[in-house]
Amino acid sequence: MTQTQTGPAPARTRTFSWTDPAATAATLGRRAGLETIQAMIRGEVPAPPIMHTIGADGMTADEGRARVTLTPQEFHYNPLGSVHGGIISTLLDTAAGCAVHTTLPAGYGYTSLDLNVKFVRPATVASGLLTCEGVVVQRGRRVALAEARLTDAAGRLVAQATSSCLVFELPPA
Repeated sequence: MTQTQTGPAPARTRTFSWTDPAATAATLGRRAGLETIQAMIRGEVPAPPIMHTIGADGMTADEGRARVTLTPQEFHYNPLGSVHGGIISTLLDTAAGCAVHTTLPAGYGYTSLDLNVKFVRPATVASGLLTCEGVVVQRGRRVALAEARLTDAAGRLVAQATSSCLVFELPPA
């Protein structure tokens, strides 16, 4: 990814690339969820395009937990001059969903049923590194509940979310 955020307006530009998402989708269900997420983190499985779209810095994961980081940039801003709620919601949804993903056995997938977000304070470039941690609260046979919290570099809460995910068996490859 290349990006330029200096110079007079409208000189700011951003260019990024991604891998065909079908390549990642084809690997889902072949390994346990935690193994799949960790393979993405190591670069053995391509990250989904959304990670490049939002410019995420990185991810870590353990059983029932996932952490995503993002350094706010001007291209994340809404007209009010702060990080757009859609970007914040995407981080929360990603951390909560990936936390659920880490609990899945091979042959299973999930999809978000809902995402309830509470915005606490604005995030800007001055907020520093944003860290979003998702944790599974309850994992049933068909539904999983996860929470995610987004904090700024000073550890202040920016937003919080709860998410319900539908867990399902994937069709054979």
